[in-house]
Amino acid sequence: MSIRHGLLALLEAGPRHGSWIRTEFEARTGAAWPLDPGRVSATLGGLERDGLVAREGVDAAGRVMYALTEEGRAELRAWFVRPVERTAPPRDELAVKLVLAVAAPGVDVREVVEAQRRHVSGALQDYVRQRAEVLAARPGRPEEVARLLVLEQRICHAEAESRWLDHCAARLLRLHLPEGADGAGRGE
Repeated sequence: MSIRHGLLALLEAGPRHGSWIRTEFEARTGAAWPLDPGRVSATLGGLERDGLVAREGVDAAGRVMYALTEEGRAELRAWFVRPVERTAPPRDELAVKLVLAVAAPGVDVREVVEAQRRHVSGALQDYVRQRAEVLAARPGRPEEVARLLVLEQRICHAEAESRWLDHCAARLLRLHLPEGADGAGRGE
């Protein structure tokens, strides 16, 4: 995720201080991606160094206000139209866990898959419930629409993970691994 570009997008409406930017970022994303205050400060520093934002005084509380520069606006516009690359997906903890569970002594990878399937099913139900609540309120404000889009992304990801876990469970059954080949029964 490009925090740099997210901060640029929030500054498009006018000068803001880091605390407001952090709070607004979390509000618009439905707190899906909480930001550490230090990360916001460091990112703003990098954006300033790169000429994409400039300090524009301080507010009544003494907080530094940042504003987009023309270079920042150009970078933001370019980011909005540039596709997100999917060539190097981020490390996925679940995939790593399953890969390592296959040969881990005393671990039944099928149980790992089932535990995750139960978790994903519950999360999916929760996301669907939240989406229904948002839709019932007829979202019209940008932050409501943004929350709906984040919830729908979470639903799609949970559905995809559920399908992948179903595939993993079926693959493990089809492989007919010998006793202990998936870690089950070893180390006990």
